[in-house]
Amino acid sequence: MKTFMPKAADITRQWYVVDAEGQVFGRLASKVANILRGKNKPIYTPHVDTGDYVIIINADKIQMTGKKLDQKVYYHHSGYVGGLKETKYRKLLAEKPEFAIRRAVTGMLPKGPLGRQMAKKLKVYAGAEHEHAAQNPVKIEL
Repeated sequence: MKTFMPKAADITRQWYVVDAEGQVFGRLASKVANILRGKNKPIYTPHVDTGDYVIIINADKIQMTGKKLDQKVYYHHSGYVGGLKETKYRKLLAEKPEFAIRRAVTGMLPKGPLGRQMAKKLKVYAGAEHEHAAQNPVKIEL
């Protein structure tokens, strides 16, 4: 029995639209990461990008459970001594909801060139409008 290796011609990419309104932050991110990685397909291979494109709309209406809005903190460093910055997720979701979701999803993808290639297929929008109508995306419920 030979092991199946998908080639570029075998991979067909689909476009999906996910409405984040009322969804839980981490659960949405993990399901979207699985679609981007291609784990929902029978031709999934760990070292090949077999995933689909995902458009997330209404990112500003996503929810977090428990006290995470006030207790979960996003850290980044400027590179200088004493340059550690911290932002609570309540403020981060209010100002840049696209960044917060993109960061959560890319953290669940593989690290390196393959993960960066998968992350490029994620499109996040704060409102209900997106500019990918020409790709005929299919709306899915997660």
